[in-house]
Amino acid sequence: MSTPDDRVRGFPAFGPQGGHGQFARSWWGRAWINAMEDTALDLRQLKQGRKYAAAGRVGPITVSPGRIGAVVDDQEGQYRTEVRLAELTDSEWESFLDRVASRAGHLAALLDRDMPHDLVEAADDAGVHLLPGIGDLDPDCDCPGWELPCRHAAALSFQASWLLDADPFVLLLMRGKGERELLDELQRRNAPRFVRTGDDDTPAERAYADEPAPLPDLDEFAPTGGPTVPGAPDIPAETFALLIGNASSTASALLSEQPKLTRKQDAVRIAAAHPDTAERLRTDERAVLAWRHGGRTGLEVLETSWTPPAQAMGRARAAFAEVVDEPGEGLDVERNHCTVHGTGVQVRLGKDGLWYPYRDQWPAGPPEADPGVLFAALLG
Repeated sequence: MSTPDDRVRGFPAFGPQGGHGQFARSWWGRAWINAMEDTALDLRQLKQGRKYAAAGRVGPITVSPGRIGAVVDDQEGQYRTEVRLAELTDSEWESFLDRVASRAGHLAALLDRDMPHDLVEAADDAGVHLLPGIGDLDPDCDCPGWELPCRHAAALSFQASWLLDADPFVLLLMRGKGERELLDELQRRNAPRFVRTGDDDTPAERAYADEPAPLPDLDEFAPTGGPTVPGAPDIPAETFALLIGNASSTASALLSEQPKLTRKQDAVRIAAAHPDTAERLRTDERAVLAWRHGGRTGLEVLETSWTPPAQAMGRARAAFAEVVDEPGEGLDVERNHCTVHGTGVQVRLGKDGLWYPYRDQWPAGPPEADPGVLFAALLG
């Protein structure tokens, strides 16, 4: 049973951030922001709410099951505002906890304050939707405004993304369970179960006193000609070879502690290495091409955008000016994308610090450390 303190968490107010602030650095934080923005009735309220959040106008935030609330300062006074999110049902919690307990990596990621893609996808498959979707966030405020959300609720929502970035247990608390309660339930699910068969009455003292038997000579088990796979009706032999190769590369990734791929990413990886499987795996051609050029990071550059430091994009502008005769004719810079007017040419900055070339929204080659090299190649 969780304690009252576990189900109500308070967070001190954020101070002014300078500029317009940056919100939702994590993918789950962006999902929260998107759920709020996609249902907004007045974009002006969102813009004002973003300014309020960055200026530190939101007071201490309280999070409890189904609710996040705070007082927001305005020129006209102070207003109590909250955003509500439906709690999961008991059966939904059971399904979600079963998914977490089935993979040790899921629990380790949560304890490391990370929300794995594959955990959320597995929960979705079981009908448990952790992240809010369109219409799931219900804002409320005692200000006289009628907008949903008003600027005060929008400010609270933007700052909530900072809390979610730092600790996904905040989202789980809003869904109905505190961190301590969740960990207790997961511990019960993962507790080792000892079953006595009745066939061995050896006392424990004697069992632990016995010398362990020598290990077998591993040289005798070394494969000599690679695995041989017998044929099977209607299954070509190369299918087994593909499965063996995939199992080997997956095992290597796990041993090197590479973060686990989502099912979609893994399908793209296989299709990039084995083009004949693309149709069966139903992978997107652009995603496969992005993986071939840049691996996992290349795929992330294709599918997501982010806001890099201003100096990085300034470097791209300078590189563009060196390549073209009349740089004033145009380079559009939006987040990590640099697009040349009227050409279909674009370079994107990845979080690995490399620049990825694009033409007409398609990956156009491997990444480079110098964006000028890409502009020169793409523009001829």
